Amino acid sequence: MNNSLDIRPATPADIPDMLAFIRELADYEHEAASAIATPADLLRDGFPSLGAGPARFHALIAEWSESENEAPQPAGFALYFYNYSTWRGHAGIYLEDLFVRPAFRGKGIGKALLARVAEIAVAEGCPRFEWAVLDWNRPAIDFYRSLGAEPLSEWTIMRLSGAALANTAGIAAKAETP
Repeated sequence: MNNSLDIRPATPADIPDMLAFIRELADYEHEAASAIATPADLLRDGFPSLGAGPARFHALIAEWSESENEAPQPAGFALYFYNYSTWRGHAGIYLEDLFVRPAFRGKGIGKALLARVAEIAVAEGCPRFEWAVLDWNRPAIDFYRSLGAEPLSEWTIMRLSGAALANTAGIAAKAETP
């Protein structure tokens, strides 16, 4: 058997698979109803037209085939974007999603995707590569630790969304009005 893994940058043609991965991940994380991204959202933010500004995210697609006679199948993806560390004075990479379909797990695909994003970070001079993991996802935590990743227990992720985001934005607008 001649297994084959190909990891490549996502293209607009991959949007249906990306949405499927996103929804499968959301389902795994017990948040299926929260995955509301549309093809238009991914097209707009990941593959903007020339002159429409920079992409807001980048994605890699992993394709797997069991033999050279089998067509590659979409097995997983990694979606990341750049952040900035004022303390380090450098951009870093934040991994938003890493997902491998259950049928393809145990083949090294997740590790290969993570390694490819790390390779991009190193090549681009990014001193940090970060992501979040749900505290109940012990298999993922163990996997990340096996690679040398360390949890940052002294930090708490904060989020504004929905009405709280709008209300906070309204506070700023009122403060700017004379």
